Amino acid sequence: MSTTPLRLRKAARVILVGPPGSGKGTQSGRLLNHFKMSAISSGDILRENIRAQTPLGVQAERVIRSGGLINDNVMVKLIVGELSRRGWVESRSTLTSGVTITGALEILGHEAKKTKLTASSSPASSFLLDGFPRTRGQAESLDQEVEMNFVVNLDVPRDVILERIASRMVHAPSGRVYNNSWNPPKVPGRDDVTGEPLTKRADDCPEVFAKRLKAYDESTAPLLEHYDKTGLLWTVRGASSDEITPQLDAEIVRRFG
Repeated sequence: MSTTPLRLRKAARVILVGPPGSGKGTQSGRLLNHFKMSAISSGDILRENIRAQTPLGVQAERVIRSGGLINDNVMVKLIVGELSRRGWVESRSTLTSGVTITGALEILGHEAKKTKLTASSSPASSFLLDGFPRTRGQAESLDQEVEMNFVVNLDVPRDVILERIASRMVHAPSGRVYNNSWNPPKVPGRDDVTGEPLTKRADDCPEVFAKRLKAYDESTAPLLEHYDKTGLLWTVRGASSDEITPQLDAEIVRRFG
């Protein structure tokens, strides 16, 4: 597999969708490495607002501590604010950054114009949006603000996913993941770095995970339908990450190279 970054001619604004156990994390890492994209994490942006105690961060912290959910429109404005701060979409006078007071005030009540922001076409503006959107409503809110141009759906056979999960072991303190089938630890049952015991996650039994996959399919179907109708959805099929990666790389090059 090539280690030299592949060149793009225009910006790729990518959303990666896949069920748990499909290798989404692996594909995300390879995309970022192969094409030198940047990762935009909705969770990181929210945590930075809370850390910086912006007006929005303070509000979000209260919602989280009370057990509530952050409004979708708030998350979209934060993401767009971060893209604007980096110069990847046009700036609005009231929305310059997800972590600035002006950006927070815009979200808290000062309405901005609803026209879609113009996105940079520079390859250096390519990014992978992580953790958002997860629902059709979130996707529709994002559509109103910025034009994403590629949505990848990872289609991995469910029996393959369940087999992966059955063989998965983790080193809980570090988060390192092993698989007895294709990524075994050097010493069975022990972490390669610390030598500490590996464990199984509580929900990593086939019966529990099968229920998670069913719930994922039910919640994600409307999201995939939405992006299919917009013409952005592309589905890649494979039983392993090494089967999927060459197909995904080739499609990125075809569209943006």
